[in-house]
Amino acid sequence: MNRIQSFLDLHKGEEDKQKVLENVKANISFRGSTVWILACAIVVASVGLNVNSTAVIIGAMLISPLMGPIVGAGFSLGIFDFELLKKAAKNLLIATIVSLLVSTVYFLLTPFKETQAELLARTSPNIYDILIAFFGGLVGVIAITRVEKGNPIPGVAIATALMPPLCTAGYGLAIGNWKFFLGALFLYTINCVFICISTFIIVKYLKYPEVNHVDQKYRKQIKYTISTILALLILPSVYFAYLLAQEKKYHQKVELFLNQEFNENGVTIVYQKINYKSNPKSIELAFLNKKVNGKEEKTLNTLLKKYKIENTQLVIKQDTTDIKKLITENYANENSKETKKDLIILNLKNKLKANSFDNKGLREEITIFFPEITNLSIANHIFNENTDSTLTKTVAIYNSKKPLTANDEKKLKEWLTKRVKKKNIVILKESAN
Repeated sequence: MNRIQSFLDLHKGEEDKQKVLENVKANISFRGSTVWILACAIVVASVGLNVNSTAVIIGAMLISPLMGPIVGAGFSLGIFDFELLKKAAKNLLIATIVSLLVSTVYFLLTPFKETQAELLARTSPNIYDILIAFFGGLVGVIAITRVEKGNPIPGVAIATALMPPLCTAGYGLAIGNWKFFLGALFLYTINCVFICISTFIIVKYLKYPEVNHVDQKYRKQIKYTISTILALLILPSVYFAYLLAQEKKYHQKVELFLNQEFNENGVTIVYQKINYKSNPKSIELAFLNKKVNGKEEKTLNTLLKKYKIENTQLVIKQDTTDIKKLITENYANENSKETKKDLIILNLKNKLKANSFDNKGLREEITIFFPEITNLSIANHIFNENTDSTLTKTVAIYNSKKPLTANDEKKLKEWLTKRVKKKNIVILKESAN
């Protein structure tokens, strides 16, 4: 037990407590150069969010000085230094207001106001954001209290992500979207509070000396206040995490539906749009080489229930002009990974997949049910029905030690129909040379 305690002991390699407190206090104030650094970091982060560049956003987080007053608040709570807590809160408020002003002005001036994925990601916080903020904060304060600071500090700045939510809140103000503003501000609050709480825990664990003597009653009040704040942040976050999980499950079901009903049957989807937040939900599709009549569309809508996709309408886009417009919009989107070449390759792959059969596996299985069959090959063949049209049929050619009876051929056909999931299979016996 002593070995385990020694192995996990945070007191080893600890920096002098007084020196740590001096460093923490020095990083709280936002004056002069610190304000300029913050403003520049906010502009950089806003540009990154605006152009959807993760690398630029990470760069902005690395130069941001926002962690200072938050860690200072955590230390002041841990040592009951209420003057330091007031100073930390005041400077955090200044930093927040400056950040919101700079980001709002940037998004008001920029001509590009499209809502990018990086912006959307900061508008719906959930329980995972709490875990990231809390454990990221733990890493940060542990590193601060070490003699050897090591590499964690830059990583903590990236993981806890204080800058992007503030910039997103500024974006919400600039475009007048209060949902974006409040969602991003909620995420920022989560990050601040849980970094502060994790700092408080480590300060208490390392037994930093208390500045003021606080009686038991006042200590309980502080604990109740912290518990109430945590509950107010955790409960909505759990609910948002539940909604996120439901959305992911829905998208997984839709993906399964599209793969099994279209991709595996050689139908190339050139456009798809899932409107999860509409009521009813909708799935819009356009195909490269398939026409769907009204009856088929109704059948496909009925099939949605089989995949447990509820309250959803499937819409097939078939007008040539509309399809061209949709494809053009896809290509115009910088985030689209598909090109015309990719589309052709995808179409060919789907066709090959739909027209290929596991003949080796079929030959191994067929001997169990029909020992007299020595060879079997199955493939799709195109037959000319007339001069204007063709028909694709699945043909199975077998060789056997003795001729199969009509009943055996019927059983073979039924087995193959279920095994390869193809209807109207033509059974032929291989002719002797």
